[in-house]
Amino acid sequence: MHFTSEQRLDDGVLEREFTLGEIPGVLWTPASASASAPSPLILLSPPPLGLRKTYPRLAARARHAAADGFATATIELPGSGDRPRLPAAEQALADLRRAMEAGEPVTDEIIDALILPLVDKAVPEWQTALDALLPLPGIGGPVGYSGGVISIGTRLAVVEPRIAAAVLFAGSFVPRAMFEEARHVTIPLHVLLQWDDEGNDRQATLDLFDAFGSQEKTLNANMGGHTGVPPHAGDAAAKFFIRHLK
Repeated sequence: MHFTSEQRLDDGVLEREFTLGEIPGVLWTPASASASAPSPLILLSPPPLGLRKTYPRLAARARHAAADGFATATIELPGSGDRPRLPAAEQALADLRRAMEAGEPVTDEIIDALILPLVDKAVPEWQTALDALLPLPGIGGPVGYSGGVISIGTRLAVVEPRIAAAVLFAGSFVPRAMFEEARHVTIPLHVLLQWDDEGNDRQATLDLFDAFGSQEKTLNANMGGHTGVPPHAGDAAAKFFIRHLK
């Protein structure tokens, strides 16, 4: 891990950009963090739009988390931002757009080709990021995961024992394979669902939530579209992490 910039924000949060090999990322650390009092870490998974486009939203989430005593970190997803494209996913995205414009159903084959290559690459990268982040002064466990493509969070919850709790955002297509993987998830979950999300198959999300094997799982569903998450939904997610990571 190589830090490329550092700034102290007006609320005392330390923001550091870094690269992990060729992967860019950002680490936010609360002013209260120290080697003798390390902060629990939350991984903020971005949507596949690129860190530059989503930075304001991610930074706002990071600063809210810092106020609760959490460090947060994000990395650029495979195929996003300035990273090389994923050819199979690019073709699947074109097929998805054609199907939607024609009013045709989005097939399982398109969803698998769009999401699974991303999951296969992103999950090991998050694990590598954890290897680099946790030894840093002021950073400690337990670790939470928050965001982005719900299938990435599902896979990571299964294969990464350092993840103690997760907030998953339902707003992306779900491959068939994820329903079986979900049965092996056992950590506490808090799932956010926008009921009228124009880009989300609501029933698939409900079926995935039902498949999760966790003894503690909460579905927070709110009216509105993809970008209309109400503030109280974020407050509920914050309280979830306070309960399980502190």
